[in-house]
Amino acid sequence: MSTRVPLSDGFVNGDVSFWFRSSGLPPAGAPLDGDLEADVVIVGAGYTGLWTAYYLKKASPALRVVVLEKEFAGYGASGRNGGWLVGELAGTPERYAKSHGVEPAKRFQRVMFEAIDEVVAVAAEEGIDADLVKGGVTTVATNAAQDRRLRGVLSHARHWGWTEDDVRLLEPAEREERLRVSGAVNAIWSPHCARVQPAKLVRGLAEAVRELGVEIYERTPVTEIAPRTARTPYGTVGAKHVIRATEGFTAGLRQYHRAWLPMNSSMIVTEPLGGLWDAIGWEGCELLGDMAHYYMYAQRTADGRIAFGGRGKPYLYGSRVDDRGRTHEWTIEALWDLLTGMFPAVRESRVAHAWSGVLGVPRDWCATVHLDPATGIGWAGGYTGHGVTTANLAGRTLRDLILGEETELTSLPWVGRRVRNWEVEPLRWIGVHAMYDLYRRADAREKDGLGRTSVLARLADSITGR
Repeated sequence: MSTRVPLSDGFVNGDVSFWFRSSGLPPAGAPLDGDLEADVVIVGAGYTGLWTAYYLKKASPALRVVVLEKEFAGYGASGRNGGWLVGELAGTPERYAKSHGVEPAKRFQRVMFEAIDEVVAVAAEEGIDADLVKGGVTTVATNAAQDRRLRGVLSHARHWGWTEDDVRLLEPAEREERLRVSGAVNAIWSPHCARVQPAKLVRGLAEAVRELGVEIYERTPVTEIAPRTARTPYGTVGAKHVIRATEGFTAGLRQYHRAWLPMNSSMIVTEPLGGLWDAIGWEGCELLGDMAHYYMYAQRTADGRIAFGGRGKPYLYGSRVDDRGRTHEWTIEALWDLLTGMFPAVRESRVAHAWSGVLGVPRDWCATVHLDPATGIGWAGGYTGHGVTTANLAGRTLRDLILGEETELTSLPWVGRRVRNWEVEPLRWIGVHAMYDLYRRADAREKDGLGRTSVLARLADSITGR
């Protein structure tokens, strides 16, 4: 590792995540041991699979619900993410409105806001201590181009029904009082976000579903999903409903290899900052983001660190995943430079842990929930980085679809949404890396104040539909 990044004596690179390091890696449970029959079999023990199992057993305790997991519950993005329980849609309201109309898209957004409180309420009810604090989210702009985008985001939110109570500009004095980001020229704040320790949440949720009688078989990779069937090396599970809840690992199933692209995201976490907080501010538990194209995300942890994330190498050829979380040296350096650029005082600290994970990205960057009654196969995902909250809504929606109930949730515009597959390689790799190269170049020009980013930015944004 380059000496340019100061590392703690006990620095760890990979091995899942800092969140599991601090809360303890759970011992993997028993694998499947032979064929069995169930009412519902769920592939993947992350947030989507566990929330679906939780709400199904709450609604219909007699159902036999089985969850199959390749590693252990929470091993994927659910135990590695930035800890943002955020209310933004996974995708653009315009795309949901195109198929269902403006008002359903606006209703979808309101239901997403409500999902934050649902997670907080269930955690309290189940006694899950996940460091949850609903402190909102601050988004900063650090140059003139970012400020223009920030004001555009605010205007766009107003157009789609966000009121002053949902998001507002911060006056300079309030912005500095909240947290002092070096070079900040403007900021907005929204109450619709909560901090969470993601591994604590997923471990607590797994314990809750087990107590409800859900069977979780770990160390059990699913090799094929077929109508009313999930096949593994250790046996086959037959069920009326088979739910795919594999998010960033979906490409590992040969039949779904091009459905969702596994996008890589990386994080570092500092040592506890102690007296350095005096220079930073950030006395609350709000989350922090910025308006760069190659954006960052951060939280102040319950034990007084900064957990700071962003894109590393965004995509590995052939939809491969570095699933132990090991992070490239240059990514750690880039995240450290971003962090210390925003908070110079942090240079007096060191990096304690670095890790990476993958999130699921559909071709149109919009999430979906679906259940095919003819085959019994259903799925939810493609959250594009908004999965901590969206997975809860997905679990409740899948519950209603499986139980055959027509509800407000089953009428939301992401239900039954069909998206074309990603391109074959090498087109997939070339396209993703070209897009993120445009983002990097645009951000570099903006940082240098060259003022020539509009074409680059528009081109990159048109690819993702921002």
